[in-house]
Order: sequence, then C-alpha cells, then structure tokens
Amino acid sequence: MLTTAVILFGIAAVVGLYLASSHIKGKIPPIAVALLHGVLAASGLVIVIMAVVKATTSGMGLYALIFFLIAAVGGFVLITMHLRKRALPSGLIVIHALMAVVGFVLLLMWAFGGGVS
Repeated sequence: MLTTAVILFGIAAVVGLYLASSHIKGKIPPIAVALLHGVLAASGLVIVIMAVVKATTSGMGLYALIFFLIAAVGGFVLITMHLRKRALPSGLIVIHALMAVVGFVLLLMWAFGGGVS
C-alpha cells in the first residue's frame, strides 16, 4: 500500500517540477497538467491516510501525513487561483513544494524502514 503512495507522490513530484519550472519561465501550464498533479497527489494522500489509520505505530507516517496535508492546502489554493486565472505567488509555490518534499522524504523513511515508526 505504501509503495503505491510512494509511486503516486513520485509521479506527482515530477509533474510538479514541470509546473514549477513553467512558472519560473513565466509560462502558464495547461490546467489539465495542474489537475493531473492534484489528482495524483490526492490519491497518494488518501492511501497515506488509510495507512496511518490502519497502522499500530505510525509516528513517521503521521508526520508525513501532516506535511502532505499542509501541502494539500497550499495546492488547493494554487489550483483555485489557476482556475480563476490569477497570478500564482512564487512564495506559495515554494512553501507547497517544500512541505510536499518533506512529506515525501518522511513517507520514504516510513515505507522503507529508514526511520522510527
């Protein structure tokens, strides 16, 4: 189950890099790409939620979940702004990405035994 979440978040990260690089270049990426990023990440998030609820000890998983939830809030704000054709704040993009990266590292540690459960 966690491997699936890692794969989904990994693909979402690659798509997110494309979105961020487009923003840096001053280009507006297609909304479909932004939605794909969100769907992949949301699917991974649902799996992490299920795994944390199911786990008897999920310290690292719980921390990963918290960071992913913060990233999700930022992502929701970003997609809302994108849909309304408003300029996306670079600071929010950076915070969103950092929260997701920390969550991903914690997820990797939890999934593959590199951290305290």
